[in-house]
Amino acid sequence: MNRLFITLIKLFIVSFLPAQSSEIDRVAIKKDFDQLLFNISEQYVYLENKNVDLDCIKSYYGDQIKKLKTEEETVLFFEYILNEFYDSHIILNTNRNSSFRLFSPIYASLINGKAIVTNVWQTQIEKLNQNIIGAEVLKINEINVNTSIKNFPSQCNDKHAQGVREWILNKVLAGRYNEPRILTLKLITGEIVQFDLDHLKIKKESTLVHSSIQDDIGIIRINNSLGNNELIEVIDNTLDTLMNTKGLIIDLRNTVDGGNSYVARGIMSRFIKEPKPYQRHFTIEKYGDNPEVERSWVEYVSPRKEQYTKPLVILVGRWTGSMGEGLAIGFECMERGHIVGTEMERLAGGMSGFDFSNRNYGYRLSTVKLFHVDGTPREEYVPGNYVEQTTIAKDEVLNRGVGMIEKLLEY
Repeated sequence: MNRLFITLIKLFIVSFLPAQSSEIDRVAIKKDFDQLLFNISEQYVYLENKNVDLDCIKSYYGDQIKKLKTEEETVLFFEYILNEFYDSHIILNTNRNSSFRLFSPIYASLINGKAIVTNVWQTQIEKLNQNIIGAEVLKINEINVNTSIKNFPSQCNDKHAQGVREWILNKVLAGRYNEPRILTLKLITGEIVQFDLDHLKIKKESTLVHSSIQDDIGIIRINNSLGNNELIEVIDNTLDTLMNTKGLIIDLRNTVDGGNSYVARGIMSRFIKEPKPYQRHFTIEKYGDNPEVERSWVEYVSPRKEQYTKPLVILVGRWTGSMGEGLAIGFECMERGHIVGTEMERLAGGMSGFDFSNRNYGYRLSTVKLFHVDGTPREEYVPGNYVEQTTIAKDEVLNRGVGMIEKLLEY
């Protein structure tokens, strides 16, 4: 038997052998799984607020480890565990093609058991010609809404609870990266239409901010850049050109990725004459087997450079996230700005990063609760100057903001 024939026989046999278990180190996965659950139980500050059975997670997901065959399945395994807590702020620091996106360009609320489109990302969607505000979502990829929620891959939370169901609904609307998002909508006119979310074109901003002047009112729109430390200088320069305007609007409706408090404090510091409180913090400290000790404090902003003293309005919406939420509320806490818009992303808490011992990625957990200085949890804050979105034909939030500046100038 010649050597070439023997080689071909070996290749044929190898091609039909099952994948070797050594490709996935299940022992390492189990160690990372145990560490994740430990960190959630010890560090996740909102755990007591969540109706999630940790014993269920330990049992169900522990049993899934032996079924994992690929690296992508392993990523999804950890992603799904975090999704059990219906908290968009706690995420893996990686994703794969079959992962769920973090958000959708539309938001649906559960109203009387129906999924109603209550918000669209109007500032960032290009050429949305069809008014889908108020439309009922009947199906997602030809699957009815209730079934879509039921089929969402979480096992240990209560899918009958309103808050859990609405979170899952919007996660399903965000969809997986490698799957379509075709909605069957019943418009307020009664017409039933197919609406492809992936046909929406989202604006890609090339600058950290965009500024303009409308009727002698300055408008600064921050383009999802609150995590860029260079933004402070850009805001300084922009604000310096608007010092003589009669009022100012800061638009935070495109801060979906949040940012950091250094940048937020740098912005707020241009609008006050003396140190002001902008945020309350709460956490629990525990070291080893020693007792838990609560810790809380109020963070202040100090003035910096020339102050803008004219009326100020802050615009917010469903795509104002994390530090964007903190910045908006901070202006109100300092009694320096009026907040106009809708609910924000409701991303709870201050984040800490954690590493897996056996993966090249990690995850984030909320380790500090954050509050308005009046004690309102940040994630429950609703603007006093609430604007219900009813149309895409005009920018109702911006129009209310301009009107508020005019009203403030009358006094």
